[in-house]
Amino acid sequence: MADHTYKFNVSMSCGGCSGAVNRVLGKLEGVKSYEVSLDTQTATVVAVPELDYETVLKTIVKTGKKVNTGEADGEEKSVEVKSVEVPV
Repeated sequence: MADHTYKFNVSMSCGGCSGAVNRVLGKLEGVKSYEVSLDTQTATVVAVPELDYETVLKTIVKTGKKVNTGEADGEEKSVEVKSVEVPV
């Protein structure tokens, strides 16, 4: 299987914002390389086949930054994070 390339448009207003996205992507297992650009408001991630789009999206959203658009391997994807319902 080939590596995945995920691209996200992320609202980042300062170096601290892009730094937060940089930190979480740097710690995410399965990320081979990534680039976060404050200028273009983008985060591009190259990941091993086992790391899915949803996991990377959730990781970026956890920083509190708004993800406006996303794509996986050139195909536009939803940026809505699916919450998991836990039965009570």
